Amino acid sequence: MAAPGVWLLSRLPLCAQTRSLVRCPALRRLSCAGTLAADFRREEQPSGSAETGCKDKTPMKTFSEVQDGRREQAQRTVLIQCPNKISEKKFLKYLSQHGPIHSHFFYESFGLYAVVEFCQKDSIDSLLNGTQIPTVGTEAVIPFRSRFFSLKLKSPSGHITEKSPVQPSNQLPPSSKKLSELLCSAESVADQLTTLLKEFQLTEENTRLRYLTCSLIEDVAAAYFPGCTVRLFGSSVNTFGKLGCDLDIFLDLEETRKLGTHKSMGNFWMEFQVKSVPSERIAAQKILSVIGECLDHFGPGCVGIHKILNARCPLVRFSHQASGFQCDLTANNRIALKSSELLYIYGTMDWRVRALVFGVRCWARVHSLTSGIPGAWITNFSLTAMVIFFLQIRSPPILPSLDALKTLAGTEDKCIIEGNNCTFIRDLNKIKPSENTETVELLLKEFFEYFGNFAFNKNSISIRQGREQNKPDSSPLHIQNPFETSLNISKNVSQSQLQRFVELARESAWVLQQKDTAVPSPSSKLPWGLAALLLPSLTQSKKKQKKFGNERLKDLLESIKSNSAESSTNTSRKQTVSTQM
Repeated sequence: MAAPGVWLLSRLPLCAQTRSLVRCPALRRLSCAGTLAADFRREEQPSGSAETGCKDKTPMKTFSEVQDGRREQAQRTVLIQCPNKISEKKFLKYLSQHGPIHSHFFYESFGLYAVVEFCQKDSIDSLLNGTQIPTVGTEAVIPFRSRFFSLKLKSPSGHITEKSPVQPSNQLPPSSKKLSELLCSAESVADQLTTLLKEFQLTEENTRLRYLTCSLIEDVAAAYFPGCTVRLFGSSVNTFGKLGCDLDIFLDLEETRKLGTHKSMGNFWMEFQVKSVPSERIAAQKILSVIGECLDHFGPGCVGIHKILNARCPLVRFSHQASGFQCDLTANNRIALKSSELLYIYGTMDWRVRALVFGVRCWARVHSLTSGIPGAWITNFSLTAMVIFFLQIRSPPILPSLDALKTLAGTEDKCIIEGNNCTFIRDLNKIKPSENTETVELLLKEFFEYFGNFAFNKNSISIRQGREQNKPDSSPLHIQNPFETSLNISKNVSQSQLQRFVELARESAWVLQQKDTAVPSPSSKLPWGLAALLLPSLTQSKKKQKKFGNERLKDLLESIKSNSAESSTNTSRKQTVSTQM
């Protein structure tokens, strides 16, 4: 029986919404009735000493175990659009009629939304059965039932509060000014990198919202492919995601193919009648085309659908307006998921890995070495691979090569995808911690020194072998794909962009070596350390120096010309005088 004065509407497809408007959500507050969320967060964070990265004795879950736990959590969760001002107490009391609530939080994105996690899936069935399809004036509605709801008030005056009891909590990255203040107040470059990591990494609420969004998309896809799975990959799950990053997901139909394989009895077996196409690529294109249409017409909150089916990896790009995420949906992209697992292992092995990656990525973004649009720029994936490679060649190594992880793998770890050997050990507890005790401050400085003097013209970077290789082609920057080894993940990078990277790396190494910018000064309020590296003036000063040098050269040439002309005049004058004499 519903609480008096409150009722829910199933959220309908937003056909009338503006297709291009997406706003990053500002999360308000997380309220947990248990410890599951904290357990997940602890599992996904690197453990151990702040300086050495040595692990404690707490067993770490595998990538698959963490993902399965998060997916199960998302399946017990609903998304509800709420009135802007509502009594949180009455809201929770109403929902509790359907079952005990494990946790909840609010965020803002084109209105107020609540993410509510129930303790049991049965509670969601109860909520669905108690929710009605709305009527929209003279328009016809599409009666699509999902876990995305709208909360309506029967008597607004009795439930709207003058002052909302839910206090806003901003979950967006800090502004450049705020970040500079935080970095300048740190005590060392290591503290600055730790602060940067803390401010930019995905929060617990943001992570849960990502898995919920993925789960809602899975509900739509399951209407066509029962038993399918929509999985997260990339920055959302590989420990290197920052607030505001895109949502990379793929439709996994492998489980659908496996259904019924062990149910054969007697002398017969049954097969489904299906249609066939010439290749897996064409199959992916057709499947994604249909799913794209379904999201466009039936998916609540999905707007701006673009089907990019002729790309090397066909995809559907869209915005999930309620969560604020830009989404890229592909099909059967299992190698990308395996790459995410590899990065997850590297990011979890030693805290210095994530701190260094976040610092280098932020540095690259400030100086426009990376970009949010495709082009000749270095990508975040390439930068991450460069950091991992740099940590593999330290003495002793901080990270093992992919080949070393392969030698540790057991039979349960064997993985071949599309003919590519993607085998490596998956149990983090079986990997010996590094004995390297170098500080992250030293590593940052030497990262810039190393790549500022790297022989990009003849050498290639390989995290599979963990050493430099002869470059197999003429690409300015060659970073070997760890699994599809014939591919170059940085093939898009132009010579001019690589040269900018090298120049900035050398300049940054020089800045970190200077006493007045490498450490904080009590008598000076100027940015120092990492904060100094993130100043746009780093590149502007180079331009000024170049301009100043050009002006000096111009002045020198003018001076030479002037002296030459004066000398010629004097000589001519002497000759004239001599003739006259």
